[in-house]
Amino acid sequence: MKLRVALKTARSVTIETMTEQIYEFNTPGTIYVNGERYAETEKVVFSLFDLKPDTDYTICLERDGKKAEISFRTDYEFVTINVREVGAKGDGSQDDTSFIQAAIMACPKDGRVLIPKGVYLITSLFLKSHIKLEIAEGAELRADIDRNKFPRFPGMIESYDEKEDYNLGTWEGNPLPMFAGIITGIDVEDVVIYGRGLINGQADFDNWWHNVRQMKIAYRPRMVFLERCKNVSLQGFFLKDSPAWVLHPYFSENLKFIDLTINNPANSHNTDGLDPESCKNVEILGLHFSLGDDCIAIKSGKIYMGKRYKVPSENITIRQCLMEDGHGAVTVGSEVGAGVKNIHVEYCLFRHTDRGLRIKTRRGRGKDSVLSEIYFDHISMDNVMTPFVVNCFYFCDPDGKSEYVQSREALPVDERTPAIKKLYFTNIRARNCHVAASFFYGLPEQKIERIELKNVEVSFADDAKEGKPAMLSGMEDCCKKGFLINNVETLICEDVKVSGQEGQAFDISNVDNYEIK
Repeated sequence: MKLRVALKTARSVTIETMTEQIYEFNTPGTIYVNGERYAETEKVVFSLFDLKPDTDYTICLERDGKKAEISFRTDYEFVTINVREVGAKGDGSQDDTSFIQAAIMACPKDGRVLIPKGVYLITSLFLKSHIKLEIAEGAELRADIDRNKFPRFPGMIESYDEKEDYNLGTWEGNPLPMFAGIITGIDVEDVVIYGRGLINGQADFDNWWHNVRQMKIAYRPRMVFLERCKNVSLQGFFLKDSPAWVLHPYFSENLKFIDLTINNPANSHNTDGLDPESCKNVEILGLHFSLGDDCIAIKSGKIYMGKRYKVPSENITIRQCLMEDGHGAVTVGSEVGAGVKNIHVEYCLFRHTDRGLRIKTRRGRGKDSVLSEIYFDHISMDNVMTPFVVNCFYFCDPDGKSEYVQSREALPVDERTPAIKKLYFTNIRARNCHVAASFFYGLPEQKIERIELKNVEVSFADDAKEGKPAMLSGMEDCCKKGFLINNVETLICEDVKVSGQEGQAFDISNVDNYEIK
């Protein structure tokens, strides 16, 4: 057992326990800070707050008679600006937006903006570079539900020379008008938002979740929206009831999302937890998702944005996370016009999600839409309907059920044809599954290049439910089906077991080369 500093500020630190256990310990551990007992933890990734700036600390974790220690020094901090001293009341009645915004704008480099205990009614807050924003324990940023009070971003702004453009607003992979996020960063760097407080979007079916496909003035705001940002970290706090996607980094890089808790109702619409879109170098560590759509959805723009900017999402690590109740635990797509590569998902726990891995693509995404080097390792699933889904006939968009998108015949490969390259699944246990062990369905004209499954064990629930493993036309309900695999070039299965299924364990068709050991 070893400890690693995942993120530190002047007043907080997140520690990752390097262990084979996934997300939570089977027996709790005790945390000591400089020799004094601090708290107990059941989580493999845990955070400590209320530390002092520029101070040496030694953290010790004791579990089952074993100890692990790590030492570090907290960061320097210049000054703290308390939003109460700037005019914010935190009484849940006064609109505190301008007062908190004033504190942010007045904060110098290496300074901290402190939001202490209280309920702060806000619309949109805008970040600036080189600051720390602490949402302290007991503090709640409560978003207004009046859409007329939110700033609106146009989708694309043409430059005066009519040669370039400036993309500002976005919705589901297209440049479209949107409301600014509850917390918004545009072209900022070196920012940390941290603490033990809460951001409450106050969304429900009477406001933001009513007629969700209809644009009303602009498309719904995200809880946190980061556009063209660098070196931004979020640590420790809670987010709930988001109007739309909760965390949406967009054309950004070097990001950390650490030890956050995200809660939306299981029946809420488009409330994805975290959607990195055309982002690179992203670490997602120790998050707990419980929501109504995909927990994590990796994207890179729809057809126009992918072709226009050609910025894939790449180098993303997802580790020691708990995903519950969503449609997909980790999803790639469907807006992946610029491709996705080098994704590592490891030591994660999926519970009661519809799918574990979910890849969604379709004809028309384009030749730049190449998905490759996607790794799943040491994953535990419980009550997941279908653990692995790769669907190249996803029926999204107005033409999603057209003959071109849904035809099972081999069509010509052209500039509209996407590709899926290499997928790896190792050391995975999925129990109490329902519909199918997997559903891999590539394009007949551009087969999935390679799938490797090694040390994978799937078992079905005794009372398994029927359902559709993937969203494509002509898909019938099924129950307790094994590995359904179609249109793959190379399939490697080594030490793969499935129990409790009805029918054969492997239903393979149109696979050029396969090896099952």
